[in-house]
Amino acid sequence: MKVRQPADGIQNLTEQPPEGGTQILNEQPPEGGTQNKIQMYIWRKMSQYERDEVMAVRRQRRFPKHSPPHFDYSGVRQYLLSAACYEHIRIIGKSNDRMAECETGVLEVCQQFCIEIYAWCILPNHYHILLKTERINELRKGLGLFHGRSSYRWNGEDNCRGRQVWHNCFERAMKSERHFWASLNYVNHNPVHHGYVEHWQDWPWSGAKDFLEKIGREKALEIWTNYPILDYGKKWDVD
Repeated sequence: MKVRQPADGIQNLTEQPPEGGTQILNEQPPEGGTQNKIQMYIWRKMSQYERDEVMAVRRQRRFPKHSPPHFDYSGVRQYLLSAACYEHIRIIGKSNDRMAECETGVLEVCQQFCIEIYAWCILPNHYHILLKTERINELRKGLGLFHGRSSYRWNGEDNCRGRQVWHNCFERAMKSERHFWASLNYVNHNPVHHGYVEHWQDWPWSGAKDFLEKIGREKALEIWTNYPILDYGKKWDVD
């Protein structure tokens, strides 16, 4: 899937949601389609109330810990960390509760080992986190333990003992200031890229809404324009 060009992202930042809530799409669930497509339809149809509930729970738990973040590029110890479900199956996205459980678990681990959490996004079959840490090996181990616990729990819930839930977890070190800001844009934009929502701030399992509230639309638009994602992630991100 080709990453959307910067013009779409700029529209996502400047276009205001309609009065009375976010835009609701009018499309119908696919007839005879896969369960994954039906799930995508459900997430795109989430009401504003449902999105606000997810955000309220996170804020009650004070996620993320490092707030407001310092969006600085230091050139070292900054990584884009990604993990995906086996064969890209939407196991995380079985339910809203499971999405929230994954977000909480991942952020709890990151807060133990990270200096800063810049951006994150939990999707139905993978997640991305942009962060700063001096303990990358410990962080990977902690996430591995979370993957093990979540696999056991979710396989029990789904009556799928022995199923492989997680396939890989890898990090990419930031190579330049441009790489850092493009990565931040990419993480925030990921739900739009995969077609779940039309606007960054409408996806409840990410830090995009917090990001926009903290730096403002004008600054966010400047970052988006100056550091476009183009084909970022084309070879390795999952659908």
